[in-house]
Amino acid sequence: MPHEPTAPGTFDATPDEPPTLPTDRRTGCPFDPPAGLTALTGEPLRRMRYADGHLGWLVTGHAAARALLADPRISSRYELLHPPVPMAGMPEVMPPAQVGDIIGLDAPEHTRYRRLLTGKFTVRRMRQLTERVERLTAECLDAMEAAGPTADLVTAFAQPVPALMICELLGVPYADRERFQDEVATLFDQSADEEAKGYAYTALLQYLGELVVAKRAAPTDDLLSDLTTADLTDEELAGLCGLLLAAGLDTTANMLALGTFALLSNPAQLDTLRAEPALVDQAVEELLRYLSVADPLPRSALEDIEVEGRLIRAGESVTISVQAVNRDPHKFPDPDRLDIRRRATGHLAFGHGIHQCLGQQLARVEMAVALPALFARFHALRLAVPPEEVPLRDRANIYGVVSLPVTWDEDSPDA
Repeated sequence: MPHEPTAPGTFDATPDEPPTLPTDRRTGCPFDPPAGLTALTGEPLRRMRYADGHLGWLVTGHAAARALLADPRISSRYELLHPPVPMAGMPEVMPPAQVGDIIGLDAPEHTRYRRLLTGKFTVRRMRQLTERVERLTAECLDAMEAAGPTADLVTAFAQPVPALMICELLGVPYADRERFQDEVATLFDQSADEEAKGYAYTALLQYLGELVVAKRAAPTDDLLSDLTTADLTDEELAGLCGLLLAAGLDTTANMLALGTFALLSNPAQLDTLRAEPALVDQAVEELLRYLSVADPLPRSALEDIEVEGRLIRAGESVTISVQAVNRDPHKFPDPDRLDIRRRATGHLAFGHGIHQCLGQQLARVEMAVALPALFARFHALRLAVPPEEVPLRDRANIYGVVSLPVTWDEDSPDA
């Protein structure tokens, strides 16, 4: 029989169920989910108390997560969601998605945008960008080597590579790229104050609006110029550009930095990757599964839904923990071990269903090119501080490192 709460919003959890979403990573391995979260994977779907007191659901099982993400009765609309954890400045009710932000839309509004974008991000088209990724990666590594033999890998490598690729996709003129990167760096800087971030956000939106007008007047060979031929307003185009920037930069940057940290912390895996470069695609998928930087995925039930023998009532929030789902031992044996020989197909690091990440193929190409190039250029690369002193982004929506101090032997023949 499905589990039924006594009434919507009533906390009927048993004493061993968590009242809130576990988020504390301060102890243990920096690549593992919070200990309180991994302790819940034995039950794929359970009650959870939200930051505003709402009683909803926490999903930690792979099969349950995949079923819910594919269910049209599950909504991503911001105004229907409840925050799973307290957030400073969070309004009592979230506003609807801004124009072009398809993450916060359901069908049919979402479908219109998605159809326009899907053909632009095919596997074939993204692989055609490989040479550009190789060139931009080499330029970043050249600059890093010239400034060495120490660096913050986040600012020297992990952020510039995807930022420059976004510039390539949107056709940002070379003369504007330094300004563009500076605003982006401020926007995603965990140490920047809210005023500085607000200024950077406003400046970027203004620039993207100007870029849309310029591309309509004089199209070039880029994604944004292609989109100007579609039935989209200038505001919609600028919003879609902002979405590509927000969704495609911070996630990939943190995968590159945290992925480097994970491989440096697992030298046997790094040695295997160096010895067998053909494993790079498997390594990328395993890192995506193992690290799961984009977490959690909030949703809301539009209708009653039965999953895993439990009843999610209409109006109840659902929080899908990608970190826990990708460590589900029923799907991935020995899930807490990084194993680049593992075939980690089926992970949900990019989500699933209609909201599965559009830019996932580009992220894969960027990781598959950039990580091997980094380790090939700096064979003696190592952390410049003890692992426990690497500052973590454990209070951000995208997990990763604040900085990653690295060093190498300048006179080494492998450097």
